[in-house]
Amino acid sequence: MNQKAHYFNIGGVPEHFNIPWRKSIDEGLFALKNIELDWHDYRGGTGDLIQALENKTLDIAIMLTEGAIKAIADGKKFKIIQIYVNSPLIWGIYAYRTTTLKTLEDIKAPHFCISRHYSGSHLMAFLLSKKFNWALNEDSFSIIGNFIGALGNMQENPNHLFLWERFMTKPYVDSGQLTKMGEIATPWPSFSIVVREDFMNENQAVLIQMLEMIAQYTYKFKQNAQQSIEYIASFFGFSIQDMKTWLADTDWNYVLDPPELKIEGAVQLLKELGLIPIEIIAKDLCPNHNFWANTSF
Repeated sequence: MNQKAHYFNIGGVPEHFNIPWRKSIDEGLFALKNIELDWHDYRGGTGDLIQALENKTLDIAIMLTEGAIKAIADGKKFKIIQIYVNSPLIWGIYAYRTTTLKTLEDIKAPHFCISRHYSGSHLMAFLLSKKFNWALNEDSFSIIGNFIGALGNMQENPNHLFLWERFMTKPYVDSGQLTKMGEIATPWPSFSIVVREDFMNENQAVLIQMLEMIAQYTYKFKQNAQQSIEYIASFFGFSIQDMKTWLADTDWNYVLDPPELKIEGAVQLLKELGLIPIEIIAKDLCPNHNFWANTSF
């Protein structure tokens, strides 16, 4: 008897962290189990992914952890079913090449380019501002949509700041188009796997199977370091040395475990920043433990 086929849409930002998903799909890993995954790139980042989940263009999103927490805390009917990348995301902090800014410490009233409200670039601006005791208000931000939009805004406003993943922006620093002012790392796991509640309730068993498969695949991807480095460097046009550094610093989640303990730090900090309601707890953002009934822990 043939196993029922499952057809799902999955998406994330077009960045190196998601190469294991794209590569495993291309290699037919999931198709062997009658799971047909269609990968979609979302250059607008967290905001685009939230919208796609809401309108059911996407079933599964690989999303920045802080963005997923904010979305669910705001009432979106999603759940964080698993941490995808355990290691933090290191964001570069940039101004345009003609900036008159010298150091971040000299800034009194920063202005940030953000892809959307409550996107990763927006939420990380609050975290950076906490570090430097900057006061932010609605006038502290310009919405630019994506990285290309940021470049256009910053060319006209060279002292505007922009936060983006450090290796995706490195070619623009190397070319002299952007000035790197510093870095800031998320004090929590960087990426989570997020699904709509209705989709989760209808597909629990196959989702568990998929989580097990991608955990095994990312472990092999990490272990086959030289091959993985060369593949990503070729795919994005990055240098081998940069990807060697990145892979050494990156750890995916290689085992299935409930995500609530891993996101508690992010939940607490978002509360402290006044970005989510104080009554939100990490457990509310994740499946109940019935979801894990068919796993070994």
